[in-house]
Amino acid sequence: MLLILLCLFIAVVVVQFLYYIVFFGKFSFAKPQTSTPKRVPISVIVCAKNEEENVKNFVPILAQQNYPDYEIVLIDDASSDETLELFEAFEKQYSNVKLVKVENNEAFWGNKKFALTLGIKAAKNEYLLFTDADCYPTSAEWIKQMSSQFTIEKTIVLGYGAYEKVKNSFLNKIIRFETLLTATQYFSWAKLGKPYMGVGRNMAYKREEFFKVRGFMDHMKIRSGDDDLFINQAANSKNTTICYSAESFTYSKPKSTFKEWFTQKRRHVATAEHYKGFDRSQLALFYASQLLFIMLPIVLLAFQYQWIVVLSLIGFRYIFSWISIGFAAGKLKEKDVVYWYPIIELILIVTQLNIFFTNMFSKPVQWK
Repeated sequence: MLLILLCLFIAVVVVQFLYYIVFFGKFSFAKPQTSTPKRVPISVIVCAKNEEENVKNFVPILAQQNYPDYEIVLIDDASSDETLELFEAFEKQYSNVKLVKVENNEAFWGNKKFALTLGIKAAKNEYLLFTDADCYPTSAEWIKQMSSQFTIEKTIVLGYGAYEKVKNSFLNKIIRFETLLTATQYFSWAKLGKPYMGVGRNMAYKREEFFKVRGFMDHMKIRSGDDDLFINQAANSKNTTICYSAESFTYSKPKSTFKEWFTQKRRHVATAEHYKGFDRSQLALFYASQLLFIMLPIVLLAFQYQWIVVLSLIGFRYIFSWISIGFAAGKLKEKDVVYWYPIIELILIVTQLNIFFTNMFSKPVQWK
């Protein structure tokens, strides 16, 4: 029995090597990205529901982008606070701001996808750049960098949506490491020709891609997934590329409590259940191999079975995975979280298992 477990453990390490070095290595070990400014007209789309504090601070940043031809489409999704009033003031203040007001609709009440659809239809430009109301770009070159990756063939651009650093917060390190790992995964699979998700905090696509798949219609009843479910359906090896230059990042304020973050991750995991079969399978295999990498050595070492081989495999796995994640962290400006890698990884594995069982018995709450 122990021999079988050892063989299984070796297989797990091989699977992890394939993921971290062969698959994730497509992004981790990629050369620094170059960009060629395109200067195509861009519509920046921001959907907000009860975000008065965030839009007050972040919309002016969007209005100061160093780009010659862009509009900002502000969508108020039936807010009950002062968001709409602020948007109306911005529309008067900035000549390139367009306001879309969404009234409560009985058929689509509280559905962000419905609000986004109205905003996409109202946009005057064919190239659309998306971010969230609680996000802001890291530089005035954000639009220029994201739009630079568009070509005749590449009409979907996946960007990096980071979270702000919070001093003396270990939860913040966990959140940023998980965001780094997720980005490494979807960037790598996009480079491998199998794009499966993007984040609404920072992504762009040509409007024709939206209408090719009938917008959000195939998953309109699923409240979440205006970003990843759309990309999972519309993106392919021919039309999708990535943007990871430092000036293309956006930043958001992270959750401040574990409960809030846990609830957020429950929504993400529940949405992933609707991905294509291959994407669900590769994600499941990766997380299963992570879980088995923790569990199998505990059993083998408890019986002191081939402990030198087991410890050697553990060391080998941490070396190659740490190197891969380290290179990705360097590209995405998240190096400080990598120092805590083994501890954070263990926490994420336990959290993922907890989310899996929690979601089995209750559905997570969606859009505000």
